[in-house]
Amino acid sequence: MLRGIQTATSTWVGKAVMGVIMGGLIISFAVWGIGDIFRGFGQNSVAKIGGTEISIEQFRTYYTDKLQQLGQRMRRSISNDQARALGLDRQLLGQLVAETTLDEQAKRWRLGLADKDIADRITSDPAFRGPTGQFDRARFEQVIRNAGFSEARFVAEQRNVLLRRQIAQTVSGDLKVPETTLKSIVQYQGEKRSIQYIALTAAQAGDVPAASADDLAKYFDTRKVLFRAPEYRKVTLLSLSPSELAKPEAISDADAKAAYESRKASFGTPEKRELRQIVFPKPEEAAAAYERVTKGLSFADLAKERDMKDSDVEVGNVAKTDIIDPAVADAAFALKSDEVSAPVKGTFGTVLLQVGKIEPGTQKTYEDVGADLKKEMAELRARSEINTLRDKIEDERAGGATLAETAKKLNLKSVTIEAVDRSGRGLDGQPIAGLPATPDVVGSVFSTDIGVDNDALQLPPNGYLYYDVTGITPSRERALDEVKDQVAARWRDDEIAKRLQAKSDDMLTKLKAGTPIAQVAADNGVRVDTAGDMTRGRAAGFLPVKVTDAAFKIPKGAQASVDGDKPTDRFVIVVTEVTDPTFDANAPDVKQLAASLQNSFADDIVGQYIAKIEADIGVTLNQAALNQVVGGGTSRNSN
Repeated sequence: MLRGIQTATSTWVGKAVMGVIMGGLIISFAVWGIGDIFRGFGQNSVAKIGGTEISIEQFRTYYTDKLQQLGQRMRRSISNDQARALGLDRQLLGQLVAETTLDEQAKRWRLGLADKDIADRITSDPAFRGPTGQFDRARFEQVIRNAGFSEARFVAEQRNVLLRRQIAQTVSGDLKVPETTLKSIVQYQGEKRSIQYIALTAAQAGDVPAASADDLAKYFDTRKVLFRAPEYRKVTLLSLSPSELAKPEAISDADAKAAYESRKASFGTPEKRELRQIVFPKPEEAAAAYERVTKGLSFADLAKERDMKDSDVEVGNVAKTDIIDPAVADAAFALKSDEVSAPVKGTFGTVLLQVGKIEPGTQKTYEDVGADLKKEMAELRARSEINTLRDKIEDERAGGATLAETAKKLNLKSVTIEAVDRSGRGLDGQPIAGLPATPDVVGSVFSTDIGVDNDALQLPPNGYLYYDVTGITPSRERALDEVKDQVAARWRDDEIAKRLQAKSDDMLTKLKAGTPIAQVAADNGVRVDTAGDMTRGRAAGFLPVKVTDAAFKIPKGAQASVDGDKPTDRFVIVVTEVTDPTFDANAPDVKQLAASLQNSFADDIVGQYIAKIEADIGVTLNQAALNQVVGGGTSRNSN
């Protein structure tokens, strides 16, 4: 995954595209590289940046927090082995070193922030707002606690983040993305093409006779690796999830009906009304206007007299709870359709109201929702049992019990899969039913061994999945008799592919010699089709992406022969039209692209700046101490 991201961002075009995907990040410190500068200095420190040492415990806390946050986003736990394989250990260390480097620079420059600035930033953060839209102390404490922060630590971290951002923005400045760059990317992404094409299938290959025994034997002998039996693993699974542990039948009708009554409003939709209002600064003005309405003046004409636009009058299609002012809400929902209210003294002035279309509310009965409500209540109760059961499972495993034995003792259900390969398929070549899509069970099964006590995988939502590998069948070469039908089918596909290749090459030669594509098609008894508005990197109708890619690699009027997704498909294409997009610097997508590029350029500049500071103040890393946190083999410190 990370290698793919690194490859995608290796060019300026890739950075632009990835910038759009990553969204509104201002400055990211997660990918700053660090040099391999390993020198011994302190046995209890992972790194030293200038005058600051990062202790083993400090990095362990940082590393664990980051892996947990990433695991929550991926909805699966990440082990140390997996983190090292993905390079997360070095990336997270690089991030911490970069952050500490900027903290050191802030000290050197004697930068600081007033406590009021930190408080204002925290209280204005939307993440900490309650139902009223204002800062909610209880929500603030809950959010930072769930993220693993104490209040003091969170405030200190916010102070550091703001100072780092000040330095970064000072260095990167107000970068402007060159219009030439924007135009190039917009042209690349928005260019469209049209083609004429001939689709060749097995029907155009003619009659392919069955392979002889000698042909199959020779074909198999040179391609045995393609027909090897994969490695299979026998695995026992034990899942703990609210849905599996829930017992809806244990929920009484009385409890379910009580829950229904307490949440009755949530089982229906409220009445909604199209509401219009005119606000008057003085009650007497409202009274005079209402008198004129009673004598025939329309609400719309009254609004025009007061030089009000539709947007000034229209409140929208609202429920009663959507109206903040209780007096206005009561008056609006007491009116009939098209009726105008008498003056209503509201919080923000005296208003006249008019109701347009009325949408009646709906209400589901207990009988409608009873079964689902019982299931929901049962799952909620089951959540409280999961941690208790998890502790019992861990105790049983620590005592040497297998998952199957543990499940039986605790009256839980375990599942044994006799054989699964790395693609999640069984001995019959079909996908194993019941394997959860998240987390990656198969990947985890093939990253362990028989008898290993594996950590449970996080099973969304709020569940765990235990797994034990109980058997391994190694990969092996198959005999021809075991896969004869597969070999014969593949041999036939290859023969068809050869014939289609020869036919398409002949067509291509004639097209390049000037023969119209319609004539080439007619000579071969096939038809010409067209595809228009093709965009880069996307399939066009039933045409595979390979055809689109080929169409964007050749100029207008050029021809190409392209493989299909199947070996028995082939396409001959001619590019007939190339359409460049219109560049509009003020278009929303172009503005978004410019902002993403600006962030990307800023990241590059800040990255270079941090590297320069690191070189100036000195960065030393302790591999042995690092290994204590992330695992892996120990190594001697080196200069």
